[in-house]
Amino acid sequence: MSTHYETLQHADTYREAFAVEPPVALGERHLWPRKPGLFIVHAATAAALAQGPTSPAEETAPSTTASDTPSNAAPDRVLVPAQWGLVPHWVKSASDAKLRAPKLVNAKSDTASTGTAFRDAWLNGQRCIVPMAAFYEDDLRSGKAVPTRVARVDGKPMGVAGLWARWQGADGEVIVSYCLLTVNANNHALLHRYGQPGSEKSMPAILNEGAYDAWLTARPEKAKEFMRQYAAQWLTANPVEKKADKVPKGLLG
Repeated sequence: MSTHYETLQHADTYREAFAVEPPVALGERHLWPRKPGLFIVHAATAAALAQGPTSPAEETAPSTTASDTPSNAAPDRVLVPAQWGLVPHWVKSASDAKLRAPKLVNAKSDTASTGTAFRDAWLNGQRCIVPMAAFYEDDLRSGKAVPTRVARVDGKPMGVAGLWARWQGADGEVIVSYCLLTVNANNHALLHRYGQPGSEKSMPAILNEGAYDAWLTARPEKAKEFMRQYAAQWLTANPVEKKADKVPKGLLG
């Protein structure tokens, strides 16, 4: 289960791959739990998010299926700055949020609709796309943790399915946050190699490009149709060499 991913570091990539305007500042290349990142939603959702809780998806989102065919009249998409690590709306305080967020960076797609932390976000259609260049997994087969960079073979960015939340404290403080959705990878030809031996293997739910708008607008009962493994032949995994100081090369950007 990944707790480290690589953000996009070229403004044009946001426009070309996701049809969104890039952020004013690209931010840190390597993202860890509770760090500021970015997610993508439709413009109407972004406006509602800024103002307060959105209406349930059943009342606002058009019905779609998991088709990979893009809409001819796709709504505008918007980048939203947020914290990686979900803060559920029912958290009582900012200090509680700080403790919970690092544990809520990933949500298993098969339990997201029932788990206490993610249920409301799933049922209310608070879905997003998290743009990334790669994610990192530990290869433990040698007995030592070897950070491994997993990316698309063609070098293009990945759009990972996620959930977002908006928390507001009694003093008016607002935290917008998100998590990645994951799928089981026990039988995945590539990702089954990583993670703790004997544990359930998982991988981010990488979306096909043509399904972006459909994912964002699908009704909750259709959303799980998008939770699929990304084909192993479309991914490449490369170990990251470590320096003597134990800081992996390439992770300093």
